[in-house]
Amino acid sequence: MPDLLPIVAGSDLPDPVRAVIAPGEEVQDAHGHRRVRPFHFYRVESWQQARELELAPFMSLWELISVDVREHPAMRAFPRFVPCAVTVLAAHLSALRQYFGTYLHVSANGGYRSPSHDRGGAGTLHAWGTAADIYRIGDDYLDEQETIETYRKKIEQVMPALRCKPFGHDPGETDDHLHVDLGYLVVEP
Repeated sequence: MPDLLPIVAGSDLPDPVRAVIAPGEEVQDAHGHRRVRPFHFYRVESWQQARELELAPFMSLWELISVDVREHPAMRAFPRFVPCAVTVLAAHLSALRQYFGTYLHVSANGGYRSPSHDRGGAGTLHAWGTAADIYRIGDDYLDEQETIETYRKKIEQVMPALRCKPFGHDPGETDDHLHVDLGYLVVEP
């Protein structure tokens, strides 16, 4: 992996990216706990590289870095910088794909997104590269309570380290995906 994805320390990031990511900065999560943002990142040179590089069997990097216009412009251009913990998330999602025998579809903005993204705020687990929003498993869309809860229970049973938010976890928002995460995991190479 190091030969394919160079590792960059937060202090060596380009200034516009460092300003957006704020590597090593302390923030508060939704529960008021202090967290330190990741400091080491993989440098992704191009969309083609992201499409071709499997982080784990059956799990390519592009699936975890797809963003839309709500992301800061510095984070939509290449090279992109992704926290090293994304490989641990990819390994878990890969194992789930193998367990279910089909694809898990991660939504745009559903994998890594910067702390400045319009959705989630500074303490979102997505900014650690350890969270994914799955909107479909195989042919099943995760847009109804029964479907979300069925898959949540299966995932928690076979993958206890992967936390799943239950249906209705964000009052006032539409549940059209299943959020899974590994917590505030930081990988230091």
